[in-house]
Amino acid sequence: MSLKLGDLITLTIHDLAFGGEGVGRIDEFVVFVPFVIPGETVEAEITEVKKNFARAKLLRVVTPSPERVTPECRYFGGCGGCQYQHIDYPAQLRFKRKQIADLFERIGKISPDKIQTLIPCPSPYGYRNRIMIRSQWNGPAKKLVIGFIRADNNFVEDIEECKIAESALNEQIRHVRANPPPKGGIKVVLRVQPENWEVPENSFFQNNFFLLPKLVETVRAFLQAGGARHLIDLYCGVGFFGIEAANVVDSFVGVEYDQLAIKAARQNATIRQITNGEFIAAKVEEVLPELLQKFSPEKTSVILDPPRKGCPPGTLDLLRQTRPGQVVYVSCHPATMARDLNILCADGVFELSRVQPLDMFPQTQHVECVADLRRRN
Repeated sequence: MSLKLGDLITLTIHDLAFGGEGVGRIDEFVVFVPFVIPGETVEAEITEVKKNFARAKLLRVVTPSPERVTPECRYFGGCGGCQYQHIDYPAQLRFKRKQIADLFERIGKISPDKIQTLIPCPSPYGYRNRIMIRSQWNGPAKKLVIGFIRADNNFVEDIEECKIAESALNEQIRHVRANPPPKGGIKVVLRVQPENWEVPENSFFQNNFFLLPKLVETVRAFLQAGGARHLIDLYCGVGFFGIEAANVVDSFVGVEYDQLAIKAARQNATIRQITNGEFIAAKVEEVLPELLQKFSPEKTSVILDPPRKGCPPGTLDLLRQTRPGQVVYVSCHPATMARDLNILCADGVFELSRVQPLDMFPQTQHVECVADLRRRN
């Protein structure tokens, strides 16, 4: 099949790829189409042609899925923030679980049986406590637009509200629009501060307060099942996991390079009268060997909560060399997580017990996962 830009095609969607695009085929040639659901027949227009696949924009749903719903947001399809508002929420959970299982099997050689059912968010809309909006000068319209990057290009979609953001953030959006930045190209971070947590302006904190208790519960359950007496919380930020798990272990250490975050972590521990832990401002690779000598490795659990790009190779190598009894890996990027788990489990150094996904990001392609790895004897 020879496809070219602008071709109009009709195809049936067979799968939903990680990232949110539907997968269809024209004479076995793969075509990706956004905003569709497996089982649907759609009409689409080819927008990109590569050697092994093509992309198309959705024109019309010929045969809709029974799981198709009306999006709550008027900007859906234009704004690039959400990918799944057209899918019934229980179906979103099912599709995400399959995507994670497929991804882990392909990248990490991990059995789908290891992937648990997604824990749903009690509030599928209005859950985000942090967003970043942008300003951009729209030349043809001769006005400053404020909003999110579009789904189909790098221009900004002008928005007045965000349906997945907490109501307090929508009030902040209205304030920014009433008092706009002086020019285009400015990013504005809007945030609802977590109650009773000290978080510096640029430090990370989980962006879904509604599902946060389940995330904590999952990490604590994994640590208790691992039976560790000591905990090393790497990339600890403001100390969230170490503090929340402090009473599961005898002692803990949090490690973070950001000195402002470490200062906040110490304050957060003091506020909660946590006395069995300490926080160190340092690079992980510089202090990890010493910490694992201080605590006997077989009685130590390590929490990894790295940025989206995953763990540096040096950290993974150190964990393979020092072999703590358990590694609990928390990630919002299943692809880099699968890659890192594959490295940790190579040659039988660690064994993956299970992966628990949590839907911290409803209506979007993103998902949080917690993996429980145990040292193999």
